[in-house]
Amino acid sequence: MRILLIEDEAALARPLREHLEADRHIVEWFTTLDEAHSAIRTLEYDVVLLDLQLPDGDGLSFLSKIRDQHIRTPIIILTARDKISDRIDGLNRGADDYVIKPFDLDEVKARIHTVCRRSADQMTQTTVVRDLSICFTNHSVSRAGADIRLTAKEWSVLEVLLRRKSKIVPKESLEAAVYAYGDEVESNALEAHISRLRAKLGKDLIVTHRGIGYMLQA
Repeated sequence: MRILLIEDEAALARPLREHLEADRHIVEWFTTLDEAHSAIRTLEYDVVLLDLQLPDGDGLSFLSKIRDQHIRTPIIILTARDKISDRIDGLNRGADDYVIKPFDLDEVKARIHTVCRRSADQMTQTTVVRDLSICFTNHSVSRAGADIRLTAKEWSVLEVLLRRKSKIVPKESLEAAVYAYGDEVESNALEAHISRLRAKLGKDLIVTHRGIGYMLQA
């Protein structure tokens, strides 16, 4: 899972990032809204952890801004503001959850899994991409009624690209989805999975953005 953490308090952000990375998540930490906005417009994240008091502005304004730009990434507000009116304001502007500081690290992790599971449940279980019919429930792909056999790792790569369709997915995110924490990833292993997917599904379906990652060209 790729997480965008927007928090200017290093004493809070550093242990939270380490705790989440120990659980095999990729955490990108920014201390300003400007940097975070550039990141979220460029890459796809599974969830955003958003502080409200940042050096260059208010997190609620940032929240409204990205929702107006139709960015639907789940967002969890992390803040010391504990008034009911603040919580209602945050939720009305598009936040998915609200956690009051100081918080337990495991609670934040549980909240992340909850909002991401809720977001995944909203996704259609069967989708069509070009001439392919793809079923998330059965992990199956077919073309004109004929099944296309994928390995478990090939399916994992395809699923991540599908869920972030038309967005560049960093190589690290794909490797994190395919390999267990602590596994040694062989050089060019991901490229081999991509190559086989292209051979099975269409050579121009997956586009390489050199130095950045891959994108499903739906």
